[in-house]
Amino acid sequence: MSSLLERRALLEELVSKGIRLTAQRRAVIEVIQDASEHLDAASLLELARQREPNIDRATVYRTLELLKKLRLIDELDLMHLYGEKHYYEAKTERNHAHLACFRCGRIEEYASPLFERLKAEISKQAGFTIKVTRLEVGGNCSACAADTTTVQEDTETRTAAAQH
Repeated sequence: MSSLLERRALLEELVSKGIRLTAQRRAVIEVIQDASEHLDAASLLELARQREPNIDRATVYRTLELLKKLRLIDELDLMHLYGEKHYYEAKTERNHAHLACFRCGRIEEYASPLFERLKAEISKQAGFTIKVTRLEVGGNCSACAADTTTVQEDTETRTAAAQH
């Protein structure tokens, strides 16, 4: 992962804020920190139980609420590709967009200096102090877009052949 999208060190930030870390809370936080994909609460619970078998659903939700309140994680809906679930990720040093592929379900993270300039322009023109930025974009990833083109070309070729 590029340094631009480096995840914040959640445990260190909580300790620096004087937040008590039980074994169960630590397990949830470590799962979020170590995740290579965006996780929903049920997945978080399942993975946290591998570290701390006695953890319960309420602890997961209380920990998520604490992390959101402290602005250490983002809660995303990821274009509702998988229903109404919400997904969680540790905040990165810089904001980024989530590109959700409607065809294969892949989620890509995208960051650009242009995104940072847009936020600065919004702040300046609207006199608005931005605290949170979330951007989700839905469409087709490059692999699916290329595959879609191939499917369209095949269909056009078959249609043209059938007409002759």
